[in-house]
Amino acid sequence: MADIKIEFPDGKQKEFGADQTTKDVAESISVSLAKKAVAGKLNGKLIDLNAPLKHDGKIEVVASDSEDGLSVLRESVALLAKVALKESFPSIEFGEEVGDEKGFYIDTDKEDGQVSADSLPAISDKVQAFINQKAPIKHISMSKADALKKLDGTSYEAKLVQDSDEEEVSFYEIDGVQVLASGVAFENAGDIKYFRLLSVAGAYFEGKSSNPMLQRIYGTAFYKQADLDADLQQRQEAREHDHRVIGNDLDLFFVDPKAGAGLPYWMPNGATIRRTVERYIIDKEVADGYEHVYTPVLANLDLYKTSGHWDHYRDDMFPPMDMGDGEMLELRPMNCPSHIQIYNRHIRSYRELPLRIAELGMMHRYEKSGALSGLQRVREMTLNDGHTFVALDQVQDEFKKILKLIMDVYKDFNINDYSFRLSYRDPKNTKKYFDDDEMWNRSQKMLKGAMDDLGLDYYEAEGEAAFYGPKLDIQTKTALGNDETMSTIQLDFMLPARFDLKYVGADGENHRPVMIHRGIVGTMERFIAYLTEIYKGAFPTWLAPKQVKIIPVSDDKHGDYADSLSKSLRSAGVRAEVDHRGEKMNYLIRDAQTHKIPYTLVVGDDEVANKSVSVREYGEDKSESMSADQFKDKVLDDIAHYSNYKG
Repeated sequence: MADIKIEFPDGKQKEFGADQTTKDVAESISVSLAKKAVAGKLNGKLIDLNAPLKHDGKIEVVASDSEDGLSVLRESVALLAKVALKESFPSIEFGEEVGDEKGFYIDTDKEDGQVSADSLPAISDKVQAFINQKAPIKHISMSKADALKKLDGTSYEAKLVQDSDEEEVSFYEIDGVQVLASGVAFENAGDIKYFRLLSVAGAYFEGKSSNPMLQRIYGTAFYKQADLDADLQQRQEAREHDHRVIGNDLDLFFVDPKAGAGLPYWMPNGATIRRTVERYIIDKEVADGYEHVYTPVLANLDLYKTSGHWDHYRDDMFPPMDMGDGEMLELRPMNCPSHIQIYNRHIRSYRELPLRIAELGMMHRYEKSGALSGLQRVREMTLNDGHTFVALDQVQDEFKKILKLIMDVYKDFNINDYSFRLSYRDPKNTKKYFDDDEMWNRSQKMLKGAMDDLGLDYYEAEGEAAFYGPKLDIQTKTALGNDETMSTIQLDFMLPARFDLKYVGADGENHRPVMIHRGIVGTMERFIAYLTEIYKGAFPTWLAPKQVKIIPVSDDKHGDYADSLSKSLRSAGVRAEVDHRGEKMNYLIRDAQTHKIPYTLVVGDDEVANKSVSVREYGEDKSESMSADQFKDKVLDDIAHYSNYKG
């Protein structure tokens, strides 16, 4: 066979025999590279380490310490797990098998009951046995037509192959069992070192709620024990902070896919937290000059065609509803066109500007089932939204005023770890962004000037703007240290022009206002998920759904006094309740701690006689005795200081 020409990443070229492999290429470079090589990449496509290089192309040796090297390891473990599952449950069917930066997962379906978490240790033992035996992993490549014949009767995998653009389909054979592969694997199971099958969860086939619910098995693998240990520790920390886990434990909310994926139901505890946040933010905005409104969640589709959302945002919108008489209604994806209707209801004067309109506005987003996650990614959400209509010479002062409001809110919630990002358009992406160079240059310059005037540190990010204008994004740190956009301030010259907004100036002539979009804490759903994870469910007293739990030592003897305490506290606005269950005292105290109630009061003979209470704060082992009036003052002072109470 004729030699082939291989180009290396540095641009150098070399000829190799057509039967030579990536391993041969690695050995020609250095012994150390050959030892680390786990696969090859020919023209950007992963190939087995010992697969013959059949044609010219650009070669890359995939080493174990690279991202691709990690994916090869995880694909290898996933294939061993599929064989172990097939040998344990012969009738099992497989759906998608995917590796990502977090590990890998395998979707499975079994008629006689899904694979449970209790089965994972036995499956892991089988995988480990393959590793100990250094079982060969044989690659088998076949045409799509042959693969479909082989997969006849396996509806999920057959569909995946049918929908694939690849003409060649890969299987791997281990212990005499052939399984479909989504990537490249080792040649020998003995090369696998450290892995863990983690958990199971339901997942729709291909992430579509119209498809069957399968059982997803999660796993991960690393080349070093220390890396696996660190990953498992991080996962444990993530679980302790996970708002979905905490939300279930504290009965805050739930999502039932049968009732509608991505549509949270707020239980009384969660609704109390949300209501407290909503009341706080409305009062804060009204005090800052905002006028709160209510607007419909439905609007004529033409409204979103005029705004540009239909052109730029259609993939994230639900399909329009045909009312049968030519009217097309749309669930709103954004509130701004609704607030424009409020502005346009009257002829506006320059004396009214800045005109500040705010709303806790419900919106809907067409999110795929696979992207949904607790309260963080939902299909229905309520945005703490606001729009200010200003004259051109008011833009920078209003921008600074909004930013001050955001900082005040952050202080009350004790949010201190954040940074500022000026988000600009990508001028090359004329499809995503409204095409008006003058508008973009002008508005981006104004945002930057306002930040410079304030002397605040910021960084700039091209391609992060909204389609209609640049914005300031305030990036907060999540409980696990990841960046997340909490608040935004956006300048908009486009929508006022599209909707022909006007105000009458001091000269008696019509002028075009500038529109400033702003969100103080984002959506209620995402903000409360953030707070839940930051506080690990131990909400500060002002936010806690139950602020005080009162436990009588004897319900018969001390119940009336406990009820009188509860009534006094509730009349002062404190969320207090009496535990009349009559269980053992230690159990009731432990239960209050488990539910992370800020204050637990125990009342017995001494407390009744002295009109006092025995106070135990959440997380503390010791109790403190004080008068009932002293405690009332203490808890009210705590609530008044929001998230910053020091005790």
